[in-house]
Amino acid sequence: MKLSPLSPLSVSHDSVHSDPVLDTAVTHALLRRVARGDLGETLRLYVPHDAIVFSMLDAQRSGFDQAQRTAEESGFPGVLRLAGGNAALFHTQSLAFSWATPVTESANGIRRRFELVSRWIQRSLIRVGVPAQIGAVPREYCPGEYSVNADGKFKIMGVGQRVIRGAAHVGGVILVADSQRARSMLSQVYKDLELDLDPKTVGAVEDAVPGIALEDVKQALVDEINRDRAIKSVSLDEKTYALASELLPWHSPSKNPKGRATALGTKVLSVRP
Repeated sequence: MKLSPLSPLSVSHDSVHSDPVLDTAVTHALLRRVARGDLGETLRLYVPHDAIVFSMLDAQRSGFDQAQRTAEESGFPGVLRLAGGNAALFHTQSLAFSWATPVTESANGIRRRFELVSRWIQRSLIRVGVPAQIGAVPREYCPGEYSVNADGKFKIMGVGQRVIRGAAHVGGVILVADSQRARSMLSQVYKDLELDLDPKTVGAVEDAVPGIALEDVKQALVDEINRDRAIKSVSLDEKTYALASELLPWHSPSKNPKGRATALGTKVLSVRP
């Protein structure tokens, strides 16, 4: 029996540069709208605002308030993200991604989605000259089986996943340049959180390919995804932004009760770092 081809993947490049909390809330809104059936499968590829993105696990640690202050004083507002794991960093020399896809059963597809996204990113980085590998580097920030590193030396991409009833979100960040700034900030935050981190494991695409442009990395990723899927460009609509505004408190560390996953407003079926 011949399988029906997948529908084109909607890809948005919309960023909310003025407010990192709203930017994350937009990703949350897309997940909710895909889960409801309001939108089809959607991928965001965007340049984020400077921010430290904390997990709910971080929010329960005794050093969380100090870690927030440290980040804020250095120009990195704290944001609570959708996925688990530990603190990661977004800045304007990175490429963030968020894939919201419909799911029918919570336990199915978690590993497959991780593998697919990591493979897309590994192959796109190889396209631009990085000796990219999938897997964790010892003592990396937000360690994960599906991180992407450069020749086993330093981490370039981190990824997390959240599954709710009806949809899954796979999201993360590729550090493209300015790794020294990321290294310094993450070292301070991890010290406050009393988490282990070897600063040498924080790297960027530029460290492997000097002079690389962020747009080159983005285009390589789009081209790699397009090998597997037809792509159509879309812009986020007003309904998505309106829902994002309602979800702002969930992503603000000062407004969200620490560790209350129920603030998501829908049953959380699975969280993986």
